Amino acid sequence: MATLGIDFGTSNTAAGIMKDGRPHLISVEPGRTTLPTSVFFDYDRKETTYGSVANAALIDGREGRFMRALKSVLGTPLMREKRQIAYERLTLIEVVARFLAMLRERAEAETGTRFDTALSGRPVRFHSSDEARNAQAERDLREAYMIAGYDDVAFMFEPEAAALASGPLAKDELGLIVDIGGGTSDFSVFARDGDATRIIASHGVRVGGTDFDRAISIAEVMPLLGRGAEVRNALGAGRHVAPNAIFNDLATWQKIPFVYTPENRRMATDFAKLGIDPALFARLKTVLEMELGHDIAFAVEAGKIRINQPDAQTAAIDLDVIETRLTADITKEAMRAVLADHAAQIAACAEDTLAMADVTVERITKIVFVGGSSLLHVVEDVMVAMFPHAALERAEAFTAVADGLAIAAARGLPR
Repeated sequence: MATLGIDFGTSNTAAGIMKDGRPHLISVEPGRTTLPTSVFFDYDRKETTYGSVANAALIDGREGRFMRALKSVLGTPLMREKRQIAYERLTLIEVVARFLAMLRERAEAETGTRFDTALSGRPVRFHSSDEARNAQAERDLREAYMIAGYDDVAFMFEPEAAALASGPLAKDELGLIVDIGGGTSDFSVFARDGDATRIIASHGVRVGGTDFDRAISIAEVMPLLGRGAEVRNALGAGRHVAPNAIFNDLATWQKIPFVYTPENRRMATDFAKLGIDPALFARLKTVLEMELGHDIAFAVEAGKIRINQPDAQTAAIDLDVIETRLTADITKEAMRAVLADHAAQIAACAEDTLAMADVTVERITKIVFVGGSSLLHVVEDVMVAMFPHAALERAEAFTAVADGLAIAAARGLPR
């Protein structure tokens, strides 16, 4: 019975096994060991595509339903609602199951090995404070693995998996995993006992890269579509501010597929007629009619990455898909301000992790950054301020969790 280590992420996914005594990551896409956690149901071809192919189908404007960030919906009632998705009725659990089945098929095709079981990474907390929802999220994910054809699945906290794959740590020294994923931020304080990794404490908070995207989109992009703008009352004198709900949903990866309702389209049409600045709401109308929400989300994500480059002080979020030469410009300082609350939550969670481990800041000698969002300046800045004397390790930020799961999977499923 072979076990596949799977880092099923909010934004990206990887899978690994041990080979010749070292972690080996599966080529989940040609020439790549990670793939976007994206699914596209193609209306015309009546087929489902995944990863970069799914992203390309969306960008190419194919007719269909695109989904991303499904991990963030685990534990919520949305996962079990049967709904029409393109050409069939499915629950979101079944959608996740198909993604996991695809991953298994690609791993088996590469290795010639049948994987009956999986060791899946999971955040320390799917949801920050709701224990019932946390438990339900794991049940949802377990059910998806079972539907995907696995005989059994065990779960391991993602930062603890990353600790297994981290670099050397001297005797009596302590390290801290800072794992900022697409949907959650997780921390583990760890030590080395010989060749063994000892986890002292782990903790997490529901803040991640998709939350960063959402905050940037709401602050910088949605005002160009009418967020905060005034609308004349349909009856009588007076005016009111356009409701925030539609803009908040358009800025939220997992909610975008569900905003293109007749009610929302009618509302945008009315606002385009009654708005004090009708051009803003005309853009909103275009976004809903052309189903451009994910195009905006990808543009925001790309702008976030560009402004994070060392020499960048300003970056443009390209919204040409909505209107020719339309951009939202963001500066480094503006991004720090927009993400300040998220950075504070991350810092507080790191402090709580140290308290759970009963160690002081000075005891941490190495910070290991894991997850693409951990490389953002706002995250690094807050960690360096907290741990000014700690060495920083970033080398395997994108694959450390999958590497650690491969190591742990080779030792057998935890019980």
